[in-house]
Amino acid sequence: MSAMWGIHNDEPSVDLIAGKFISIGWDRVGNLRQIGDDRGTIKTLLSEQYPAGKAGSYPVQAGVLVRFAFDMEVGDIVIAPHKDDSTINIGVIDGDYYFAVDAPTHRHRRPVRWQRIGIPRSEFTTSALYEIGSAVTLFRVRRHDAEFRTYLETGSAEAVTAVAEAEANADDMDVAVDSATEEPNPSRLMESTADFIINMLKIDVSHRGFEHFVADLLTAMGYRTRVLPYSRDGGIDIVAHRDPLGLEPPLIKVQCKHTDRTMGRPEVQQLIGTLSAGEVGLFVSLGSYSADAQALDRTRGDLRLIGRSEIVEWILDHYDLLPAHWRSRLPLRKVFVVDRDSGFD
Repeated sequence: MSAMWGIHNDEPSVDLIAGKFISIGWDRVGNLRQIGDDRGTIKTLLSEQYPAGKAGSYPVQAGVLVRFAFDMEVGDIVIAPHKDDSTINIGVIDGDYYFAVDAPTHRHRRPVRWQRIGIPRSEFTTSALYEIGSAVTLFRVRRHDAEFRTYLETGSAEAVTAVAEAEANADDMDVAVDSATEEPNPSRLMESTADFIINMLKIDVSHRGFEHFVADLLTAMGYRTRVLPYSRDGGIDIVAHRDPLGLEPPLIKVQCKHTDRTMGRPEVQQLIGTLSAGEVGLFVSLGSYSADAQALDRTRGDLRLIGRSEIVEWILDHYDLLPAHWRSRLPLRKVFVVDRDSGFD
C-alpha cells in the first residue's frame, strides 16, 4: 500500500495547486540529488548555511529533507493543510524530486496530481486533524490513514464518519500510548481549538441559532444588534450599529451563512445589492471565500468578509463577554504551553 504523508507549506508566495507540486524550504542547502541521502552531510550543510538556527533543529530538518527527496515515492498520498483558508488538499506524488533552481523560493519540489482540493476541515474527525497538525514540516500519517484514503476515494464525509466510528471501536493501545506521550505544540493546540469551535457551531447549532450566535458575538464586541425574522432567501439576517437607536451611520447589515463550504462572488453580491448610502455589509460564514469574493472585499470599503479564522479570533478575544449559554456550549480556558519555536536555546 502506498505511504501517506502530511506536509506543511506556509510560504504564501508558492501556489502548490496551480503549480501541481509540493515544496519545502532550506534552499541554500542545494540540490539534494547531487548531495545524496546522508543525513550527517545534510545536517552539516544546514548548520553552515543557516548558522542562526538552533543546534537541536538541524537533525530534524535534515530528516525532513531526506524524507522529501529520497523516502517519498511516486504514488504516495499527500495531505496538505492550507493555512490561509483552513482547508485541506489531497494529492498523489506524480514524479521524482527535483531542485527548481530558477524558482525564487522553496526550490525542493515534487510533482503532485491534486485530486481533492479545498476540503473543509470539518469533514474529518478532530483526532485526524490533530495528527496532521504536526509541528514537523513533513511527516508520515499513520493513525488516521483510513479517513483520508476514504475521502480521497469517495469524497464523502459520511463515508469518513463510518470509517472513523469503526476505528474508534477498535482497541489500539499503541495509539493511546503515543497520544499520551506526545508533547503539545502551540500551533497544533490552537488549530485543534479552532476545529472544536467551528464543528460545534456547524453541527450543534441550527441555522437560526447561528444567526443569534453572530448577533451575541457582535454584542460582545460592543455593537447593538437586532436579529431579523428568519428567511431562507439569502436576505439580511442581522442589523448592527453603535448608537442606541441605530440612526447614526454606518448601519451594518449582516448576512450569515451556516456552512463551511467556500463562498463565491454571487453570494457576496447578494449582500452588496442590499446596501444603501451610509450602510456597510458584513458577510459571515464558517468557511472560506473564493478569490473572486476576496477581490470584492479588497476593493469595496463598505464590505467585510468574515470566515473561519476571524470567527475563531473574535470568539477567543471576547469569550468572557459572551452570554453564559454560549460559553457552556464552548467550554474554553486559557492555558500556557511550551513554545520551543520562540524560546531560548
